[in-house]
Amino acid sequence: MTILRTPDERFHNLPDYPFAPNYIAITDKLRMHYVDEGPRDSGEVVLMLHGEPTWSYLYRNMIPIVASAGYRVVAPDLIGFGKSDKIVEPEAYSYQSHIDWLTTFVKSLDLQNITLVCQDWGGLLGLRVAAENESRFARICAANTGLPTGDQAPSEAFLQWQTFSQTIPTFPVGTLVSGGCKTKLTPEVIAAYDAPFPDESYKTAARVFPRLVPTSPTDPAAPANRAAWQTLMQWQKPFLTCFSDGDPITAGGDKVLQKLIPGTQHQPHTTIVGGGHFLQEDKGEEWANAIVAFRQTK
Repeated sequence: MTILRTPDERFHNLPDYPFAPNYIAITDKLRMHYVDEGPRDSGEVVLMLHGEPTWSYLYRNMIPIVASAGYRVVAPDLIGFGKSDKIVEPEAYSYQSHIDWLTTFVKSLDLQNITLVCQDWGGLLGLRVAAENESRFARICAANTGLPTGDQAPSEAFLQWQTFSQTIPTFPVGTLVSGGCKTKLTPEVIAAYDAPFPDESYKTAARVFPRLVPTSPTDPAAPANRAAWQTLMQWQKPFLTCFSDGDPITAGGDKVLQKLIPGTQHQPHTTIVGGGHFLQEDKGEEWANAIVAFRQTK
């Protein structure tokens, strides 16, 4: 297994990302980076999980708002992304390996009383981890995400994205993030999304992620995701959806969550107007304020 570590200088002077780095060993070979802001003794943890092909930089405008409200905010970079280590070989990445790494992260930090904040693959992983470690999680706030089992046909928009991701010779991370936003990102912000990836050899995880989404009932991740759904369909803890109105990939997913998960009942669900797939960029302040209000309700 070939492991790459992005040089620190790639992350110097990123706009609006002043956070001190934190690292934890996930295995004897893999190091995972995370942001850890706010009072660590508050007993209130907000776990922000990014997706494809972003990193904790995506939450940079939301972290200070939630932390200033008195909550400990933890935002890891998934293995293969951000400041975390990157494996070159594609076969090292599977849905289960990401679940295992993230579960180890949560248990190693002994995170408790967690409010899960998840978008894109942050939900595909986070919802599984929450279902499989229910006692550690107090609430969930989901946006533009889901937990597919392969039992329903994926959207044409997703299939097009999946094909594109596996066939394009050079994977344009920053450009892809920009294309998933309604607002125009500056060249400096686009460069920040490219920063973790000095060349194509660092992008294996980003390229592999789209093909790991279960699209058929026989997908290797399908049984475990179905089992997680059995837990989520009994989930009584508060569950809030904050989907945006401008994401063709996950449109309608909030209604599925609201229909199937008991904890969504009587919650102040919102549709964030003017947000694209990466609503953290488009409407991060609005989503952060919704999280704070949600966390303060009993």
